[in-house]
Amino acid sequence: MGDWGFLSSLLDKVQSHSTAIGKIWLSVLFLFRIMVLGTAAESVWDDEQGDFICNTQQPGCKNVCYDWTFPISHIRFWFLQILFVSTPTLIYLGHVIHIVQKENKLREKLSGSDENNVVKQPKYSDAAGKVKIKGNLLWSYLTQLFVKIIMEAGFIVGQYYLYGFVMVPMFPCSREPCPFTVECYMSRPTEKTIFIIFMLVIACVSLVLNVIEVFYLLCTRVRGGARPRAHNLSPEEHYALWPTAETLRQNNMNMKQQNRQSIGGRLEGAKDGPL
Repeated sequence: MGDWGFLSSLLDKVQSHSTAIGKIWLSVLFLFRIMVLGTAAESVWDDEQGDFICNTQQPGCKNVCYDWTFPISHIRFWFLQILFVSTPTLIYLGHVIHIVQKENKLREKLSGSDENNVVKQPKYSDAAGKVKIKGNLLWSYLTQLFVKIIMEAGFIVGQYYLYGFVMVPMFPCSREPCPFTVECYMSRPTEKTIFIIFMLVIACVSLVLNVIEVFYLLCTRVRGGARPRAHNLSPEEHYALWPTAETLRQNNMNMKQQNRQSIGGRLEGAKDGPL
């Protein structure tokens, strides 16, 4: 089915810009989908049309029955599934690369600018290129997760309606130019059924991981938004809170007057007492 190296190298770059659950999803994609599809499953289906036998010698009947039974090969269907499911992640990677490059240029501008100039600070990445999933980047990440969920569920339903989840050994066919209802037989139906169920389970695991990651990000967002934030005062605000000289002078005079009144009250009490 071709070389998966280019797609694998692109998806590998997403590892450093994903959550822990996203890294697990990528591992599942690499190990249990791309590798299994490229090494084992493809060799199982390499004889699917050559060993598709029908009990008739009518020219063209076998090809028509095969096309009717399998509108698209399982291998090509899974190839499209992996490609469509990976595309939102690659788009997100492009968004991340764009933000990192933009903020690297901003850092260069900061390093060469005057300190008195007010320049916008980078907020999505650090100097090492590590990205924080927040703000617009968070919504971009959530969007690609929702698209992947829709794609994954759509391919699972599509596989069921195209040819089910079990490879039956015999297929009756009555399409033209077949002279009558012929019986066609598929090679190695049990082995192919095992791979179909395996790929279905991996697709469901991938779907569940995407759903869990959505809830994880939303819960983290809600918990982070509910946390009280410390208000950092500017130098002007700190200066405004300092007491002025007039206020200190008035407070000092009030304290002296209170002390005189308390001393006078104690002296009057002493005079009125018994001699």
